[in-house]
Amino acid sequence: MSRRSLSAVAALALFALAGCRTAPPSKPLPPPIVKPLAPAHGRSIVLCGERFDIEAPVVLWTDKGGYDAYSTELRFPDSPPKEPIVGVRYQAGRKLPLAEGEKTPRVTALPGDPRRRADVRALVDQFVVHYDVCGTSAQCFKVLHDRRKLSVHFMLDIDGLLYQTMDVSDTAWHASQANGRSIGIEIANIGAYKPDAASTLDEWYPSDEHGPRIQLPAWMKDGGVRTPGFVGRPARPERIVGAIHGVDYAMYDLTPQQYDTLGKLVARLCAELPRIRPDAPRDALGKVRMDALSPEEFAAFSGIVGHHHITVNKQDPGPAFDWERFLGDVRARLAPRGRN
Repeated sequence: MSRRSLSAVAALALFALAGCRTAPPSKPLPPPIVKPLAPAHGRSIVLCGERFDIEAPVVLWTDKGGYDAYSTELRFPDSPPKEPIVGVRYQAGRKLPLAEGEKTPRVTALPGDPRRRADVRALVDQFVVHYDVCGTSAQCFKVLHDRRKLSVHFMLDIDGLLYQTMDVSDTAWHASQANGRSIGIEIANIGAYKPDAASTLDEWYPSDEHGPRIQLPAWMKDGGVRTPGFVGRPARPERIVGAIHGVDYAMYDLTPQQYDTLGKLVARLCAELPRIRPDAPRDALGKVRMDALSPEEFAAFSGIVGHHHITVNKQDPGPAFDWERFLGDVRARLAPRGRN
């Protein structure tokens, strides 16, 4: 990748991950207590300190090589930002609705308190899907944590490996007005571009005899991808063009490994946090909407949203994201539990 192209990609990554902060807490609560390892360690997520098996590979923030959103230290100290980053990148707990006569918002119970899960079940009703415009989860965390002072609960790498950076009972800074009520994921994908300015896609997705494949730029080396020799290919080989907010964008699909892990994760979250409905905003014809919700629609909607549903300034998860494949998988996994 040329230096000019690299600069463009970096700028896009910073733009895509910007504008999502909320005011930092004056004194954050301590990180949640994670209970001792269960047999499903290595494929479990953490909700209010409890482990839940999702039958997909998971690296927690407490694991070796994990990404810790609670840390105030640089995850990649060898490439520090120009301006020092100070303080936390998240809001401890979830803000509770003001009770009658209250003027100061309260947060959910302390880590380890059994009320914490009940509070989270009552408050969290959205799951927000982002693409990271960084290409790999390692690069995403570098931009998010070390550069932008932001956070997200999960990152999904190109090989289908899921990273959890913080307990879902705490508030990540990833989607402005959705932060307090949502769980967020950044999916490794270089993103969507105007069809007449998609040279980045040419560089990231050269074709061989089997079709397009993900090729990381030389400066990224292995990009932090943990599967040795992994060859990432889009689930659908064609470059997909579609309109977001009425403007056409081009993009390549996620990898099959990403769809598999994403479906398993969201199905488990919907099962444990039943206010998250396994559906996305739809238009009068029943199609998933490709525009932003009005403030009234946003306030009323409980379920799964893309970042583009929240603000007109975002396009993720983009035109190539296969909503029906993803939602169908989630519902199929929920069916044995009596939800669809």
